[in-house]
Amino acid sequence: MDFTTIKIQLGESIAWVNLGRPEVRNALNDMLISELTEAFDWLNSRDDIRVVVLKGNGKAFCAGADLDYMKAMVNYSYPQNLDDAQRLSKLFQTIHFCDKAVIACVHGACIGGANGIVAAADIVIAEKETKFAFTEVRLGLTPATISPFVVAKIGLTAAKELMLTGRRFTADEAKAFGLVNAVVAEANMVDTERQYIDHFLQASPDAIAECKHLLRRVTGTDDRFDPVFLDTSALIANQRISKAGQEGMAAFFEKRKPNWQ
Repeated sequence: MDFTTIKIQLGESIAWVNLGRPEVRNALNDMLISELTEAFDWLNSRDDIRVVVLKGNGKAFCAGADLDYMKAMVNYSYPQNLDDAQRLSKLFQTIHFCDKAVIACVHGACIGGANGIVAAADIVIAEKETKFAFTEVRLGLTPATISPFVVAKIGLTAAKELMLTGRRFTADEAKAFGLVNAVVAEANMVDTERQYIDHFLQASPDAIAECKHLLRRVTGTDDRFDPVFLDTSALIANQRISKAGQEGMAAFFEKRKPNWQ
């Protein structure tokens, strides 16, 4: 399949998916969200693919939302915001419900919505200098659509600290919080990725799929029609058109402090 914002390399039993917007640090926009969702749907349907490795080209894995994309949101109506939020939630759901083993290899920056991708993956390998942040509250918003996946992965205590403060945190902290599985030097990223791939390829692909289903069931995250996905989409749609959301985004683009500071 041909894509504009991502590149897919197929190997024997393995697919490497690379975010391909390095000029904007692979920031999320309409097309990247749509193409990444389509790619995971396609790869999940292929019997010859057993492991999907997700990476980012350039200096960062993903720096959150694209600036032009954010500027457009400022003028979105509620229905437009709801549709946009649901499409973003669908991306995280598509990764979360994928039957293949999913490895995310992150470096540089992993900001905002990028953490939804990370939380939906099975294994996360982080280069040791990677910076993470849930910055939404500083924009007058909340990390709504990513929250079902992040809270399921790191728990309420860690989510409260990271989401309520909006602070930046290191790869080592991300590992301590449970967001990341392994923190390694840049030179060791490929070797660590290969080790996990080898582990997955020694297992039955059917058993991997069933085990993922089992883990989702016992953690209460296996319902594709869970109303939480719509509820969180509606929440962020309302927040984007709220006074706080409008002020936060305006302050961000005008490079000033929001009025609550």
